[in-house]
Amino acid sequence: MAVATPIHRLTEAEYLKLERQADFKSEFFGGEMSARSGGSRWHSLIATNLAREFSTRLRGRPCVAYSSDLRVKAEASGLYTYPDLSVVCGEQRFVDEQVDALLNPTVFVEVLSDSTEAYDRGKKFELYRQIPSLQEYLLVSQREPRIEQFIRQSGGEWLLRDAVGLNTQLALPSLQINVTLAEVFANVEFPPATARPDKTPRT
Repeated sequence: MAVATPIHRLTEAEYLKLERQADFKSEFFGGEMSARSGGSRWHSLIATNLAREFSTRLRGRPCVAYSSDLRVKAEASGLYTYPDLSVVCGEQRFVDEQVDALLNPTVFVEVLSDSTEAYDRGKKFELYRQIPSLQEYLLVSQREPRIEQFIRQSGGEWLLRDAVGLNTQLALPSLQINVTLAEVFANVEFPPATARPDKTPRT
């Protein structure tokens, strides 16, 4: 009878040591590391546009926007991850003196992909909601000019708002700025809309 080999689960310290020496980025949760896959052309372009738009709007304000190069830790769950965009306002807190893992984000933005959409909407959002400082969570589509905005309410609930169309501006109350979808999706080519089947009864 074969004996199952026990799985070695990494400690947080082991993960950080490996991650800081690695040539690629990996998330960490429950003692396991998982490498991040590369994004599509449009994912990269939208993420770049987001970083530029947020940085421009936040100029002169006590908030800073970071790209996906900055690691973030959700303290309650132990998750380490790399959001496509993070914004932090006021004093910034980090895991240690390396100053490379943020603890108190104000806003997270994720660009949706086919391979990660279910996770971004489900388990990841569940873990993100445990971060007390997080006030808004944005999910950005690659298929159409749409941003889904989740806003934390005073009672702990999250309010969903939809911003659709290139002429739309999205207001972010936690940052007191407006983001223009035309800038977020600048130079992005969307796939043609799928025609809906004709369900009209035929006689």
